[in-house]
Amino acid sequence: MPVINRVAEFHKELTEIRQDIHAHPELGFNEHRTAALVAEKLKSYGVDEIVTGIGKTGVVAVIKGRENNSGKTIGLRADMDALPITEILNHDYKSQNQGVMHACGHDGHTTILLGAAKYLAETRNFDGTAVMIFQPAEEGGGGGNEMVKDGMMERFGIDEVYGLHNSPGTDVNHIEARTGPLMAAADFFEIDIIGKGAHAAHPDHGIDPIIVGTDLVQAFQRIVSRNVDPLKSIVVSVTTFHCGTADNVIEQTAKLSGTVRTLDMEVRDYAEKRMQEICNGIAQLHGAKVNLNYQKEYPVTINHPAQTQFALDVAKKVVGEDRVKDDIEPVMGAEDFSFMLLARPGAYVFLGQGDTPNCHHPEYDFNDEIIPTGSSFMIKLIEEGMPLS
Repeated sequence: MPVINRVAEFHKELTEIRQDIHAHPELGFNEHRTAALVAEKLKSYGVDEIVTGIGKTGVVAVIKGRENNSGKTIGLRADMDALPITEILNHDYKSQNQGVMHACGHDGHTTILLGAAKYLAETRNFDGTAVMIFQPAEEGGGGGNEMVKDGMMERFGIDEVYGLHNSPGTDVNHIEARTGPLMAAADFFEIDIIGKGAHAAHPDHGIDPIIVGTDLVQAFQRIVSRNVDPLKSIVVSVTTFHCGTADNVIEQTAKLSGTVRTLDMEVRDYAEKRMQEICNGIAQLHGAKVNLNYQKEYPVTINHPAQTQFALDVAKKVVGEDRVKDDIEPVMGAEDFSFMLLARPGAYVFLGQGDTPNCHHPEYDFNDEIIPTGSSFMIKLIEEGMPLS
């Protein structure tokens, strides 16, 4: 069961769609052109129902199988949004929106799911209902959560949900995943330090927020090295530190921000608690005020065992057993498909796109060669998951 011949036949059509989406990237919750294009294509494919505006700018399509004795519904998800990055490649379909580009391959994910929808609407070789989920705002907007909160799972009766992401650095058309935690929770923090301004020649007259801030940065790293079980993953990164305007002035305030990544719910909760304790302690040590604003964003992406095994079994039939890996290491990047996996059982997999620049790089581009493989995999999730009797 390799790449489906019919999907290979409209590979050129799908490539043109992907490159059109690439040329017109849109940021999260502003995917108006993309959503309209998706809805237009779905209508031309003859799907049974199209609903727009779910999760603000999301699109959902329903395709009924030739039979519906199983009463089962499987959802397939793709993300649509781009990133605020300036593209530096000069191909014919380069971004026409200055400062915005598809630097993570969501244009490819959307196209892969459109390819699956086209084939499934033509053939309907399954017993049940397929739901195509075109999600907005994965890149920090939490569009997956917005669709779940909009009642998508209940409204369409979704029983299981699956998704995929391209994987730079992984061999072309190889599929990889793991059961359990696959991608990290992503939390973000901002810290406001209020010290006491002074002349730089008289630091004893002030409370230096830079000293307070550097103590915080170092203490946060001891959460990783001294507070958390070494066998449990955690990343604490202070990524911005803003303070001062002159070289002879001790500034009054400073601001830090950053991110915390974890793969364990208890470690995630502990990190927030420990950071607050550190902020309180260092504030008292220096006589400063330290205000921590800690925001839990995307939860851990956790693949469900039965659904992951099923997805990998399907992958072996599509790309061959030697091109499937079922025990990859977790990734410390985050993914808001995690919200859908909290709402319903399912699995998320990586599809190799070869030796290309990594995601979020200004030279990144989705590899159109993997579109038929991605579409075939999605199709077979439906046909194998809801087989005709």
